[in-house]
Amino acid sequence: MLRLTLSTLALAAGLLTTGAPAMAQAIDTAAIETATGLKGSYNQAENVFKVSKPRDDVKINVDRWTMPPFMGLTSWAAFTPMGSSTMMMGDTVLFEDEVNPAMSVALDNGLEVTALHNHFFFDQPKVFFMHIGGMGDARKLATGVKAVYDRIAQVRAAQGTPASSFAGDIASPSHVTAAPIEEILGSKAQVKDGMVKVTLGRTAKMHGTTVGNEMGINTWAAFAGDDEHAVVDGDFAMHENELQTVLKTMRGQSINIVAIHQHMTYEEPRYVFLHYWGKGKAVDLAQSVKKALDAQKAAK
Repeated sequence: MLRLTLSTLALAAGLLTTGAPAMAQAIDTAAIETATGLKGSYNQAENVFKVSKPRDDVKINVDRWTMPPFMGLTSWAAFTPMGSSTMMMGDTVLFEDEVNPAMSVALDNGLEVTALHNHFFFDQPKVFFMHIGGMGDARKLATGVKAVYDRIAQVRAAQGTPASSFAGDIASPSHVTAAPIEEILGSKAQVKDGMVKVTLGRTAKMHGTTVGNEMGINTWAAFAGDDEHAVVDGDFAMHENELQTVLKTMRGQSINIVAIHQHMTYEEPRYVFLHYWGKGKAVDLAQSVKKALDAQKAAK
């Protein structure tokens, strides 16, 4: 009897020391389904609830083959408990003219946009994938996902065939005045054939070696057209904590985001790169870039 008692006490002490296994937190699946308007599936092993929306409203050909949604043309959002809160991650299938409207709605609804890229070659129409995420109340996150899906549907309802260009003209041949752009961005520009480019370097370490502007750790903005009908395209080099701030600022200035991805591996600190495209007056475009640069500096 004494041996049993001591064994029992030892077991109890072990549980107190190591902690008993915690029970998995429940996910409010009903709230997610109600908010998104989609039926979901639950993975008990991972404690994840996922809703999905196949992209079957427009026929998509990849490599001369009509691709069904099952092969990778389905938008989804997955939810899992995170302490007393919820984490959401997802991927959204988009055509080119849907990307920026959907991105703005995601950001306006408190979601994060973490990547934008292609998955295929030779796809018609061109398909992009926007990765989203967020942390907080499950219903609020699901409502944000629904808003993104609704905005996509609105774009397609207004024009069944995906657009082949952004609105606005670009003058040709190029003749952009460099001086105002240099003044706004606070840096000397390169000038070639009427085009203007400003490059702002940053630094990182890779494998113990310092790398900077000439090795590709830079933000740049290139302007073409003329002063009244210009285009700006470029790249933002950002630390991870700066990405959402720059995205919100650029979209707030009606600058189109065309890619979000990484350029390197093993760099310290980690960098994310955002590619953009905008049309308008050259000075206005330069001011938009400057606002994003200022917001980036203030990001925490």
